[in-house]
Amino acid sequence: MPDLTDPLILARIQFAFTVSAHIVFPAFSIGLASFLAVLEGLWLWTRDDSYLKVFKYWKVIFAVTFGMGVVSGIVMSYQFGTNWSVFSDKTGPVLGPLMGYEVMSAFFLEAGFLGVMLFGMERVGRRLHFFATLMVAVGTLFSAFWILSVNSWMQTPQGYAINDVGQFIPADWWAVVFNPSFPYRLVHMVLAAYLTTAFVVGGVGAWHLLRNAQDRGARIMFSMAMWMALIVAPLQVVAGDFHGLNTLEHQPAKIAAMEGHYETRRGAPLILFGLPDDDAEETRFAVEIPKLGSLILTHDWDGEIKGLKDWPKEDRPPAAIIFWSFRIMVAIGMAMAAIGLWSGLMRLRGRLYGARLLQWCAVAMAPSGFVAVVAGWITTEVGRQPWTVYGLLRTTESVSPIGAAAVGASLVAFIVVYFAVFGAGVFYILRLMSKTPDAGIDEDIGPTRAAGITPAAAVRAARDLLRKAKTQGQGD
Repeated sequence: MPDLTDPLILARIQFAFTVSAHIVFPAFSIGLASFLAVLEGLWLWTRDDSYLKVFKYWKVIFAVTFGMGVVSGIVMSYQFGTNWSVFSDKTGPVLGPLMGYEVMSAFFLEAGFLGVMLFGMERVGRRLHFFATLMVAVGTLFSAFWILSVNSWMQTPQGYAINDVGQFIPADWWAVVFNPSFPYRLVHMVLAAYLTTAFVVGGVGAWHLLRNAQDRGARIMFSMAMWMALIVAPLQVVAGDFHGLNTLEHQPAKIAAMEGHYETRRGAPLILFGLPDDDAEETRFAVEIPKLGSLILTHDWDGEIKGLKDWPKEDRPPAAIIFWSFRIMVAIGMAMAAIGLWSGLMRLRGRLYGARLLQWCAVAMAPSGFVAVVAGWITTEVGRQPWTVYGLLRTTESVSPIGAAAVGASLVAFIVVYFAVFGAGVFYILRLMSKTPDAGIDEDIGPTRAAGITPAAAVRAARDLLRKAKTQGQGD
């Protein structure tokens, strides 16, 4: 049971809560932005208006998700100043510019073209509108690039020097940005975002197919999502393997905790299940497969896996949390790959749209990507404890000198506000998803002026008047 009178514990709980709430929105919007670009491209290429209906359907959901992602991200940045001011001071010269690049290159790109994508379908040419959609998708990927660079630098710091007052300062920006774990972490996260979106889209498509197997929009959603699961889920397994090898090289204590190993061993088993006990320094009731752990992690039957006992107790991450969060992530990834293969088999047999059991499974798996992303994030972040900058700056040295009462009060406020605001947003998204693309979604989401007049409504009214006048003129 954590000590809730300790301001450090409360600050960590607060950050874990806000980052867990935030990460699900970017994970969804990154994949959804690319999905929208593909849909609009298919519409322009095939002239099939069904793609346009699906595009408009998900465009509104993207707008709501994007908004909640921005708001939840801004809140996190404030915490660096309130609860983690020492960390901000020490790492600011390195991380501050990286966050600034994210705003300038990614957020400006997304925000600049988002308005055209949302409100410009009938106001700009089709090619320009498609270009705007592409830029929004590229902007989300740029955002992932910079944020993952920041996070990866904290995991595997390189390219820095330390000045006279103990601050990290950049010595080589290339080494800072492209630090050793960055490429693996970026690929792993982007693929996770695509899979998260694929299973949400697939779940919604499957739900509507179960009601009406002939629904054209639902067929498009389900088919595209299952193609994504079939192709990307196996790629994610490969990317995860490379990421694991990189982590073993640079953060072996994290790997030891993920695998539940306390003793250093050659030919280490793969522990499927067990109860890691940091006090007793053993994994109780372990269910093992001999030598498989070494084979997976080192690609050698007799490869050496270091155990947690190789590090002083004060330098070890808590094993139980990481052990189970890692297994949840892997289990969901395997289930995603199985759904992808199953859909491929059904497609080959020409039964994709009639496979009701597959569709029910897709509905059940719809939120699985969010769970996997949060579980993966817990594995990554808890796994680098007790460090905020791995091996260099401890978490205990990073927290602000504030009292437990202040942190506890703000934590309670965050929980109440988050459940109220984001709960309402999620409820609204679920309501939108309950309709089919053919049912249509009110697209009059443009900005409303003080007089209550929306630009879209005003333009349509003017256009109708012109048509009416022209018709009357021809009649005269």
